[in-house]
Order: sequence, then C-alpha cells, then structure tokens
Amino acid sequence: MTAAAELLALSEDLLWLHFIVFLRTGPVMALFPGFGESSVPVRIKLMLAIMFTVVIAPVLAPQLADVVANPPATGWLVLSETAVGVLIGIGIRLFLLALQTAGAIAAQATSLSQILGAAGVTPLPAMGHLLVVGGLALAMMLGLHVRVAGMMVLTYGLFPVAMLPEASNVADWGIRQVSAAFALAFTLAAPFVIVSVIYNVALGVINRAMPQMMVVFVGAPVITGMGLLMLFLLAPTMLELWIKALEAFVVNPFGER
Repeated sequence: MTAAAELLALSEDLLWLHFIVFLRTGPVMALFPGFGESSVPVRIKLMLAIMFTVVIAPVLAPQLADVVANPPATGWLVLSETAVGVLIGIGIRLFLLALQTAGAIAAQATSLSQILGAAGVTPLPAMGHLLVVGGLALAMMLGLHVRVAGMMVLTYGLFPVAMLPEASNVADWGIRQVSAAFALAFTLAAPFVIVSVIYNVALGVINRAMPQMMVVFVGAPVITGMGLLMLFLLAPTMLELWIKALEAFVVNPFGER
C-alpha cells in the first residue's frame, strides 16, 4: 500500500504540474503563427499544446515544486495562467499581423490589392499571402517553435504562477507592442509607398503636359510591373528584417523595445 500510495501521489503531482503548464501554453498555441491559424483544426491545436506542455513541464518541475505541493485555488489559477498565456500569444501574433499589414500597404500602393484578394480564410492581397507564407516558412526553418518553448520557460521567472501582472504595466506593454507592429509594417512597405508617390507625381506632371493622353492606361501597367519587380527583389530583405524583429521579441518579450 505504501508503494501504491507513493505512486498515486507522484501521479497526482505530475498531473498538477502538466495542468499548470498547459494553462499558459494553451493560449500561446491558439495564437501561435502557423499553428494557430483558423484553417488548422482545433484537435491539432490541442495536440500541439499538449506536446509543448510535455516538453516544457520537466524543465519547470523544480521551479514549480512548491506550487504543485500547495496548489492555489483552481479558479484563480486558471484565470491568472490563461491571462499570461494570452498576453504572450498576442505579442507573437502581432508580428504576423505586421507582415499582413505590410503586404496590404504594398499592394494598395502598387495597385495589386485586388489580385487573389480572397484566396485565404481572411481577405488579404496576394502580396500579403506571399509574405505571410514566406515568413512562416522562414520562422519554422529557423526553429521559432523551439525558441518560443525556451521563452515560455523564462516567463515563469517574470510572472510566477497564480500572479497577474499589473494592469498599468500590461497597458504600457500593449501600447508599445501595437505601435512597434505598425512601425514595422510601414518600414517593410516603405519602398513601395515611396515608389507609388513618385509614380503619382510623375503621372500628374505628364497629364498636365499632355492632357489629351490617357496617362492611366499607360501608367497602370508600369506601376503593376514595377510592384511585382520590387516584390521579387525586396521580399528576402523584408522577411529578414521581420524575422530579426521577431527573434528580438522572443529573446526579450516583456522588456523595452
């Protein structure tokens, strides 16, 4: 009976440990770029969250030993850990939204916003689809999921179990992340915007010089072809800048940007 009781107690501790880690890991997987897309079945997301939990839990076992031995109230535990997981997931998700926004800005500036606009689950121009798919592939090739697992372990040092971060700090962090995401999106799409401005100014000058000429029919193929050429030349650089910003966030998710 003693051995059975020890085995039962050990099993209970292991279940509590994995349950506590799952509460924070689940929201991250639900918002994780690539894994958290709406096209991915819910059962796949659940399995990924469980797999991440199984990977992270043994590393956190010594750190969470006291919490497992004396667990807090279940309701508060679920609320606090889920809230922290949602914060981390939103922070990572904003980088994907930045890439989508950059693609939308570039497509709108080069008159390519309506090509294959409804090819995905969410309405997104063809440039946005290309950048998002390329960014996700690059992130997975560089081991983003492994780095996020390491980041999840570090978050327990910043936010202990069953402790919510201060609302003022969360608000400041959220404003900083959203502004950084929009700044990153505009930075990536800046060459397309600059070329669009130059194109429209040149088109206006030509129209003033030759009013009888249908400059739109001449200029539309030029800006479209130039936009495709720029995307071909600049996409690697855009994705490189994006992945560097994402890696910087994973290394220091709650620090100053």
